[in-house]
Amino acid sequence: MISQQVFKQAVEKTLWYLDHANIVVTEQEKQHIEVADFSLGDLERIGIEVVTYINTDRVCAKELVLFPFQTCPEHYHPVIGDYPGKEETFRCRWGKMFLYVEGTSTQHIHAIVPEGIYTVFHEIVLHPGEQYTIKPNTRHWFQSGPEGGIVSEFSTPSFDDLDIFIDPRIQRKPEITTE
Repeated sequence: MISQQVFKQAVEKTLWYLDHANIVVTEQEKQHIEVADFSLGDLERIGIEVVTYINTDRVCAKELVLFPFQTCPEHYHPVIGDYPGKEETFRCRWGKMFLYVEGTSTQHIHAIVPEGIYTVFHEIVLHPGEQYTIKPNTRHWFQSGPEGGIVSEFSTPSFDDLDIFIDPRIQRKPEITTE
């Protein structure tokens, strides 16, 4: 759970990062920034801030903002009925992103692995202008570098509430307290 105060601070920080990276968002988009701590109560280390531009039955586009060394925990996008699962391309816009996917483990990774369950360690380091496509049903997690980072996500439709997280403590839908 996130308090109103933590939520507001995270939104302000997210807007600073977007402005610093010269990424313009509308007033409406500013009002709908998602702040997710995955119900772990440690937003600075395990969390993500999301601006969703569009999410239709055909396409999705988002900005994913991560504060310094903030981690989006390991998960995958499963098959849902006839839908083969989300395919997404991450394009680094600002900062640095350490992406981990299935494959041969990288011997010395850059990320600081937070508490929790992480099983994939094939590292892809994304710098501004670089991108990587994650196929459906692929376990992955990512962490920003020391400055933080922003990744543009271009994907097939997104069903965030149906993502499968490896750590059973995680709840994808953010809960914000009224306190």
